[in-house]
Amino acid sequence: MLILKGPYKPIETGAMKADYDVHPRSHIGLDYLGLENNTEVYWNLTPAELYEHAILHGEAILTKDHALLVHTGKFTGRSPKDKFVVEQPEIMDEIDWGPINQPTTEDVFDNLFKKVQEYLSDKRLFVKDVFCGADENNRLKVRVVSEVAYHALFTDNMFINPSDEELAAHVPEFTVMAAPFFEADPAVDSTRSSTFILVNMAKKIILIGGTMYSGEVKKGIFSIMNYLLPKKGVMAMHCSANHDANGKTAIFFGLSGTGKTTLSADPDKTLIGDDEHGWSDEGVFNFEGGCYAKTINLTEENEPLIFATTKMPGTILENVVLNENREPDFEDVSLTQNTRCSYPLKFIPNASETGKGNHPENVIFLTCDAFGVLPPISRLTPEQAMYHFISGYTAKVAGTERGVTEPQATFSACFGSPFMPLHPSVYAELLAEKIRKHESKVWLVNTGWTGGPAGTGERMKLKFTRKMLSEAIDGGLDKVEYVKDPIFGFDVPIQVDGVPSKVLIPRYTWQDARDYDNKADELAKMFIKNFKQFEDKCSKEILNAAPRVL
Repeated sequence: MLILKGPYKPIETGAMKADYDVHPRSHIGLDYLGLENNTEVYWNLTPAELYEHAILHGEAILTKDHALLVHTGKFTGRSPKDKFVVEQPEIMDEIDWGPINQPTTEDVFDNLFKKVQEYLSDKRLFVKDVFCGADENNRLKVRVVSEVAYHALFTDNMFINPSDEELAAHVPEFTVMAAPFFEADPAVDSTRSSTFILVNMAKKIILIGGTMYSGEVKKGIFSIMNYLLPKKGVMAMHCSANHDANGKTAIFFGLSGTGKTTLSADPDKTLIGDDEHGWSDEGVFNFEGGCYAKTINLTEENEPLIFATTKMPGTILENVVLNENREPDFEDVSLTQNTRCSYPLKFIPNASETGKGNHPENVIFLTCDAFGVLPPISRLTPEQAMYHFISGYTAKVAGTERGVTEPQATFSACFGSPFMPLHPSVYAELLAEKIRKHESKVWLVNTGWTGGPAGTGERMKLKFTRKMLSEAIDGGLDKVEYVKDPIFGFDVPIQVDGVPSKVLIPRYTWQDARDYDNKADELAKMFIKNFKQFEDKCSKEILNAAPRVL
């Protein structure tokens, strides 16, 4: 097993800087960050140059196929409990304050900002100026400044790179300032731990310290988009998207592990993007220029397009274990369940060149129901869509997290609450408005278990899920007969070409129907309990879309 260790002792390469000082850059320097006197700043390096730096400075190694392998240390995922939003008068009534959007003060931010300035003042810095958003009318000009080349390469992969002319005119609207090896002192700095992610809307800075994990950079900027866009009437969505040869667009909402990336990366469709999108008056647009796919148990047979990217120079593998031949072992989760790969969207052969699509004709909510209760596919009314969008249900299974020994329901509002600064009802109402205006069909798809809960039943076959989705998107389910689920109220098709009829009605797949009824009642009560926190801001129509209990 090959494992990297950090923090990393940098190799002195200051003499190399002149070799890289040929790239276009913004006329806006680093003085607004207090870093104008840094002597070693690398602006907008190419992926090849960033490869060199990441390897020379001990941040990464190469795999057999020349992808870049990075181990991010003790943090192999986001640290949401360490993320705070600075309380400011202009946003006090807008932010949905609570355990997701935790408040902190200007003094806490200013104190840590000064400490990070001092820490970075003599460090080698990598700067990337990029866009977030493929729609020219709704994009955000972003700057990422970090002490590691890995963050710059990740930014190059995941965001949209400006032309030389656009770089020259680039004026950052938001800046990520990352110091992964600087740690806070909670007793002095008023943080929860040595790690911190502080968002200052007024100063337009996201300050990150004490964590190497690059997902904080990506999701930090997306949170800003999710704050700004709804104020313009643009729906901000944690979803993937694709379209067919006729331009028929589908969007896929879902939490991690539900199949959002897998199902949108259809070889027969054009991939718009796999994670974050906006829905404007013109249609759907990708926030990103790349993909950030989970690689746990990744195989060429099940996910050929994603698997192929792991063998391409330019791809970053995060926290993956290599065998003795430097080949990734995607079944080895000794470091984390959250192994990932980051790659430019262009690595997918059928990726969109524009990052844009038409208004979606189909909206799909993906859930991995480990209780084996929900139908594999069902059709929702607009009111049911709002209820289940606000609920954002999926389930964790045994082994995914320490202490999880049986299925646990997980609710994440809007299928992405850690990235949504506004109240969930704002996004739900905007989504419902778009659905009604464009007459989009809404489907709930269970990619989880059937025939019983996890441990008793079996996982829904991917080939069945793909077939059901294909039929729904192509219109094959428009004329079939439906029955109403007695507890959840969904319309459930009783026939889908290529899928056994028994699979479509989950109660029929259980050995004992009474066990199913009891488990369905249990899950329905979980939905109702979770939704109580939203009741005061939801209409009677949405509340009536709740499941019924026995």
